Amino acid sequence: MILHFSTTASRVGGQGPVWGGNLVRIQWPKGLGCMLPSPFDRERRWACEARLQARTWVCREGVQRGHGMTKSVLLLIVAGLVLVVAASVVSIAVYRGKFQSSGLAMTENAIMVIVPYKHAGTWVFDDERTGLSREPFVAGVPEMIDALTKDIPDAEKGFRLTFSATLFPGFDTMLVWRRFDGTGNWYYCELTQTEGWLCPALLRYYSQPPKQIYVKAEAQ
Repeated sequence: MILHFSTTASRVGGQGPVWGGNLVRIQWPKGLGCMLPSPFDRERRWACEARLQARTWVCREGVQRGHGMTKSVLLLIVAGLVLVVAASVVSIAVYRGKFQSSGLAMTENAIMVIVPYKHAGTWVFDDERTGLSREPFVAGVPEMIDALTKDIPDAEKGFRLTFSATLFPGFDTMLVWRRFDGTGNWYYCELTQTEGWLCPALLRYYSQPPKQIYVKAEAQ
């Protein structure tokens, strides 16, 4: 026995009107005809349709939830991979000394100028480009500056110090790299024939400590 029904009035194979949602065709085993709800029994027909629609809704909701959970898991995986890659890039940059706190790395061949002056009895300098303020020279470098500025009037109030990792005309002396001590770099000064220590602020100007630094001191 075959039963067709739909929630909208339609005709099936030219037969009379049938009712139901989506068109459904059910074939029942022989001998169970007495158990079929009559198409004209509205209450029994509506109950049957409600059960079918409820099962369809539950099935669709489950599929939608499954798709939603899958998308969420994929997004979490992608976000995790992005974080891992970003952390790796930052770690490599820090290790190579290319990540500067000022966010500014000078060109290796640039000629740069700072204006050192005396403060609290020692030579210091300011540089807004690299975020340095009253950065002191220590460990042998003040003596080098004293020798460079001995003929510059009022050098304590400020003088021009030009420096570069490449040779430029008119330089006064050259600092030659000697060694790295774990925090800063030691340089040998040809003018004073002594060594002086340059702190990690040197890496605000160079990605790597230069093998030589040419310097010139002059009045402002």
